[in-house]
Amino acid sequence: MINLFEKAVMGMAIIRLFSGSIEIFAAFLMLKFNEIEKALIINSSLALIGPIVLIVTTTIGLFGIADNISFGKFIWIFIGVACILYGVKGN
Repeated sequence: MINLFEKAVMGMAIIRLFSGSIEIFAAFLMLKFNEIEKALIINSSLALIGPIVLIVTTTIGLFGIADNISFGKFIWIFIGVACILYGVKGN
């Protein structure tokens, strides 16, 4: 059987589709409740999902290219992801 997609790419895409579906569902909930307080609560809960999806999809991608990349580059990628998470962290 011919593989049309890499397994890692398929996993990353499925997680992103799931994440996007959650975002769309959250938008519908905001419209349904039609209250700013509830909309802010829903929006804040989405802030937890974003970084988790970023970490999981990046990890899947890194495992997919693990045999093609040096250990030093792995470290730089993780430092980059850590910088992104630190930059978007709310205080």
